Amino acid sequence: MKKTLLAAALTIGFVGAAQAETSVTLYGIVDAGISYQQVKGTNPATGLDYKGTRTGFLSGGQSESRWGLRGTEDIGEGLQAVFVLENGFDLGTGTTNHDNKLFGRQATIGLRSDAWGQLDFGRQTNIASKYFADVASPFGTEFSQARVGTTFGAADSVRYDNMVMYQTPNFSGFQFGVGYSFNNNGNQQFKQSGGDQPNSRAWTTGLRYVNGPIGAALTYDQIKSAETFGPASVDNGVSIKSWNLGASYDFNVAKLHLGFGQTRNGWLQSVQYADLPAFETANTGYYANDGMKVNSYTVGLSAPIGGNSAIMASWGMADPRDGGVHGASATSKQQVYSLGYTYALSKRTNVYAIGSYAKHVAFQDDLKSTFVGAGIRHQF
Repeated sequence: MKKTLLAAALTIGFVGAAQAETSVTLYGIVDAGISYQQVKGTNPATGLDYKGTRTGFLSGGQSESRWGLRGTEDIGEGLQAVFVLENGFDLGTGTTNHDNKLFGRQATIGLRSDAWGQLDFGRQTNIASKYFADVASPFGTEFSQARVGTTFGAADSVRYDNMVMYQTPNFSGFQFGVGYSFNNNGNQQFKQSGGDQPNSRAWTTGLRYVNGPIGAALTYDQIKSAETFGPASVDNGVSIKSWNLGASYDFNVAKLHLGFGQTRNGWLQSVQYADLPAFETANTGYYANDGMKVNSYTVGLSAPIGGNSAIMASWGMADPRDGGVHGASATSKQQVYSLGYTYALSKRTNVYAIGSYAKHVAFQDDLKSTFVGAGIRHQF
């Protein structure tokens, strides 16, 4: 009898210890193919004619290749400790993307509860990229030039360092999120007694609703640029602001996507095509331009074709209403027309094709970009 009780106690103890252990999952995506791209027009840095073409290997045509570790631990009372470490890389060269950061796509630790939501600390994407992108466009944050971020800078997979983010649970389809970054790019610096603020601080917040065929999202982002360039600098302490509203409806035979937004005093992501210089402020990841005003629009459709394939199409326009103090950099309406196709070979593997044409790229009057690619993507 004593031996039986001892065995039962040991069994219960081992089961309890196993339940308390951390569960760690290795996951990722590998994506590669062949593409052609031509960029033609005037180099905004020199004013000279530019024509660049590239034909060959395509890394991450649909999705950026990545690998990551995702872990959870049940710590009782419905609460879990969670972490994500995710690395993005170029499949053609094996090099790490995101400024050589080991876990440049995401590096977070936090707490999660079905009743109270999730609180995360670390580097991750902003709310617009999480909530708005997939609602406003069938391409979401993926498919190279076709992605919604070419038209809506705040939804271009913007990632903030040093961030604290809270997201509520899903309440009948509604979810709210808010985050604050103490320095959006790089280590947080000391604020010196002289009054300079060397940290670029960022707010990100939004509300989304996804229930049945209906999807909707409203987001707001703001970056206050660092104040270390001296009083004569026009980019000193500029607040870049962006709000975006998106909606979608699934008619079963096709899904309609719509989006509208406004960005003021710059752009929340650097803009670069081919070997042309990026619109960016001091390698910060954003473009500060006091007084610049841009309205963004997009319309998209996606439709299943048979059981394994789907077709997607979108149009997006970023309309600069005011060029700001750097007015020469913002003169024309950038428009992007895109068409895509996917075919699922299995639950984890698919092939894809994408074609996209952009005119007045980066708001330059005669700068055009043509992109055509096809590839294969595997998820694990």
